[in-house]
Amino acid sequence: MQAAIEAERPDLIWVDTNATGAATAAEASGVPWAHYMPHPHPAPAPGVPVFGPGFAPSTSQLARLRDNTMTALKPLAFHSFMRNHNSRRSALGLPTFSGIEDLYAVAPLLIQFSAEPFEYPREWPANVRLVGPALWKPPAPEPEWLTAEERPIVLVTASTEYQDDAKLIRVALEAFANEPYAIIATTAAHDPEDFDVPTNARVERRLPHRPILRRAAAVISHGGMGTTQKALAAGVPVCAVPFMRDQFEVARRVEHCGGGTLLAPRRLRPDRLRAALQETIGCRAGAERVRDAFEQAGGAQAAASALESLVTSEPQTAGP
Repeated sequence: MQAAIEAERPDLIWVDTNATGAATAAEASGVPWAHYMPHPHPAPAPGVPVFGPGFAPSTSQLARLRDNTMTALKPLAFHSFMRNHNSRRSALGLPTFSGIEDLYAVAPLLIQFSAEPFEYPREWPANVRLVGPALWKPPAPEPEWLTAEERPIVLVTASTEYQDDAKLIRVALEAFANEPYAIIATTAAHDPEDFDVPTNARVERRLPHRPILRRAAAVISHGGMGTTQKALAAGVPVCAVPFMRDQFEVARRVEHCGGGTLLAPRRLRPDRLRAALQETIGCRAGAERVRDAFEQAGGAQAAASALESLVTSEPQTAGP
């Protein structure tokens, strides 16, 4: 990152919040810089459950005790990481961080690829700009087989990053083999040949989702932020079955905003998935509310305007 900055001499640096080393180099460069966050914001806030396990929001005394306890233990969990990260900051002449939350507060601007009501209502940090999800994909025509499909379409997705979520596709194919749906499953990290495919299903490693979402009745997802937000941005309700990483937080937000349902992976079996899909299809109005809010957040134009404000003398209007 340091070599790239020296070679290119950019006017602005925009860094993924997951790239902590790159962010440190950007901060030390003296060049205007910003973060972007492609997952729910983990900073604590009143009324927002502690980030990670996917707890439901609650103001009960027990929930507050739980969140306060886990927040107090967080420095122990991240002690080794913070020690190493602070040593790099010190080597570049930067002040050390007192806690993990400083990672997200240090940038003058943080573009958050999300918006309420998908996100929990909260007092947002001063550097955060909510712009809605990052939705751009290369244009893709609607396949002929999709154009000819007249049954309600259910899109089933697995993570593009390998995790043990093949069960989601197997259970979905079994659950809806005799149901009046067209099941379209994208296996991503899994081999499509590993699945028994009923006559009402199509299983591919990858397919462009946008043409499918225009026709879909619902999405059954592993709870990845990208797939989930793309579905909701199309007004399509989601049944989220989270397996790891931020997927528990994403799935809980799907349930909380009324845009779909959450089914715990330990409860994943055909009868429960059929019931969850029926409930999910009934969440169309909630998904459309989220779609409308995402549109109002401003998207790429709002993000670009906010970034331009870092390098222009007159700040630009960046939307909500």
